[in-house]
Amino acid sequence: MLNYLLFTYVKLGVDAMAELGGKALHILRLLYEKGAVTSIYTVGLKQSELAKQLGITRQALNIHLRKLRSEGYIRTGRGFIDITEKGLQALGLSANPVFIFVKVVPQMRSEAYKKIAKLPTLRVFRVAGDIDLIILATREKLDEILKEISQIKGIEDTRSYVAIEAVK
Repeated sequence: MLNYLLFTYVKLGVDAMAELGGKALHILRLLYEKGAVTSIYTVGLKQSELAKQLGITRQALNIHLRKLRSEGYIRTGRGFIDITEKGLQALGLSANPVFIFVKVVPQMRSEAYKKIAKLPTLRVFRVAGDIDLIILATREKLDEILKEISQIKGIEDTRSYVAIEAVK
């Protein structure tokens, strides 16, 4: 099974490399090597829709977005707005995630997974090994998530880890 997974992973990489070509792949590799790990929240909302929700004109919204962008709180592009780490900090949210490792009784996994999928998490991964799930969440939601998990039948164990900083 492990060999199959490794083959599949390598094959996906080979297919992507073949699709990109030499120079594009070189550029992508250089960008990756020069990059840094960051936390960004992407909003796939049109500016006209956002302006409508805020009850302001699109032109007024553009003035506000331009200021937020120039101060590094957001990045914008065609069809998206990214809230940067600086923006998250301004909202009182931590950019460094929390990892919650969860062990579930095998007979109750299906039901537990459904309930955990409804929690305010960033991502939930099913994994193979000594644990069943890795939950990625924000520090602000940790207590709420752990409280909810403690009420789910079939949870054997949880372990929480708070990221201090990204090393790479």
